[in-house]
Amino acid sequence: MHACGHDMHAAAGISAAWALADHRDAWAGTYIALFQPGEETAEGAEAMVADGLSAKVPKPDVVLGQHVLTTPGAGMVATRPGPVLSTGGSLRLTLTGHGSHGSMPHLGVDPIVLAASVVLRLQTIVSREVNPFQMAVVTVGSLQAGSAANIIPDSATLLLNVRAYSNEVREELIAAIERIARAECDASRAPEPVIEVLDMYPLTDNDAATTARIRAAFDAHFGPDRVADMEQVPASEDFSYLAHGVGAPYCYWGFGAFAEGQEVFPNHNPSFGPTMQPTLNTGAEAAAVAALAWLSPGPAAPRVAAP
Repeated sequence: MHACGHDMHAAAGISAAWALADHRDAWAGTYIALFQPGEETAEGAEAMVADGLSAKVPKPDVVLGQHVLTTPGAGMVATRPGPVLSTGGSLRLTLTGHGSHGSMPHLGVDPIVLAASVVLRLQTIVSREVNPFQMAVVTVGSLQAGSAANIIPDSATLLLNVRAYSNEVREELIAAIERIARAECDASRAPEPVIEVLDMYPLTDNDAATTARIRAAFDAHFGPDRVADMEQVPASEDFSYLAHGVGAPYCYWGFGAFAEGQEVFPNHNPSFGPTMQPTLNTGAEAAAVAALAWLSPGPAAPRVAAP
């Protein structure tokens, strides 16, 4: 299972498109219902753009997207201008030592000790190098080396992830990882490390004017009690590649998944299970209401893309 809510997104998106198609007399313009693959690997949106998306659909005036989240509560929607989701990236770091028998460590270069030193030193990047007023995360999600208790292996492989609310901080984190890895290899008499970029997510940075227009539409439809300021989420999304690819401003918002009193599980947790209603209705309504903020009756109504 994937457990991020994409089945809910697809159902809500189809429902919104269905409702708009059934009520063409209520709006004018072009509504593009866009569904993308590969969001979790940061490949889907870029692949669609590279495959000529801008030539296959009319150029939209605005691009809209949504995601089911743990907050606010079910039946509510939330958005905010500026950065809402972090930029992120995943790296593979390969450290090469020199294999030996555990009884003869002086004849080898231990990549496990080297990897341990790297992991510990990486913890100082956020605590000692990044401005405390900037959000930054460095995670070592995997460390693999060796297969026997008495053998010093030839190499160790680390999988790392970084998050930040600015591209500049993200590049600062990556540069620090590279510097630390090289310095620790040099200190251990090991060859230069091999650093590979596995994926890279853009910053989701909501356009202020677009967000204000959607917030007003949400307030009018749902009422102020069902609309909240979205919390900044240290997760990443490739949605903005679609907007950049067609050269349009964008807004991204969240809608709640859990009812009052229901135990809350985060996205990707095996127990993540949004309550079906009012979550589905809210997602469908939010997608349609946001689009209708532009698709008002009239021959000159703009086009809206809604992934």
